[in-house]
Amino acid sequence: MSALGATGGRRRLRPRRMARHAVWNTLGVLVGILFLFPVYWMVATALKPGVEIFSLSPHWWPHSPTLENFRDAVNRPFFWDDVKNSFIITLTVVALSCVLALLAAVAIGKFGFYGRRGIIVLMIGVQMVPLVALVIPIYLLLARFHQVNTLPGVIATYLMFVLPFCVWTLRGFVLGVPKELEEAAQVDGATRFGAFVRILLPLVAPGLVATSVFAFIQAWNEYVMAYVLLQDQRKQTLTVWLANFTTQKGTEWGPLMAGATLTALPVVVFFVLVQRRLAAGITAGAVRG
Repeated sequence: MSALGATGGRRRLRPRRMARHAVWNTLGVLVGILFLFPVYWMVATALKPGVEIFSLSPHWWPHSPTLENFRDAVNRPFFWDDVKNSFIITLTVVALSCVLALLAAVAIGKFGFYGRRGIIVLMIGVQMVPLVALVIPIYLLLARFHQVNTLPGVIATYLMFVLPFCVWTLRGFVLGVPKELEEAAQVDGATRFGAFVRILLPLVAPGLVATSVFAFIQAWNEYVMAYVLLQDQRKQTLTVWLANFTTQKGTEWGPLMAGATLTALPVVVFFVLVQRRLAAGITAGAVRG
């Protein structure tokens, strides 16, 4: 009887569990739609002609799709110059932040030295300071070294707020690698650098990929510092270039949405490519472990 009672209790619990799962799944779908709708509206507006964009009754999808807004955006002055500048700044920031953050994370996570906790607290404190509050001090500092309106000045500024978070993220991955693995490699004859390259680096590779995604998104989408530091239109980034669609006559919504779509494409492509590497890196690290 007790076994039958337990079986009946499980059967009664199944509908409740299924109902609970259905509620959470529905809530997740609604939240997903809420977050994806602005992206959909941006792309849909980029494909609409001017008549549908400025219609009093909203068109939820383009009835007469057109690529004229994209042609207008691409043919705007300084578009390709700003694309090149954005890639130079972003790729340089990603490469430098990953290399420097990995070395700093290994030093903080694997070695004991005086002031290590203070450095960790300082990294967290830097992330709490709003970037807008640092605009004037950074501008004055770069002006003293004649780095205003230069790409190296912007790269150094981006590293200032990207690097601390990258160090903090990679530190967790470095601490997750047992030190016994490196010690075993050194016992087998490997040097400290050899153990780092053959043991630690492959296992931390997924962390490097995740860090590169964060650094890429932050550097590519940054607007405030690029707007303040880069006055020459040939040296500006794509995010600053988008501001040119807002004029005294109004906002050109069609070309603006087309330009925003083109600006978002590299981030999406980079994330898709890196996501595959991330899954492969996690699998490889598990096999090695």
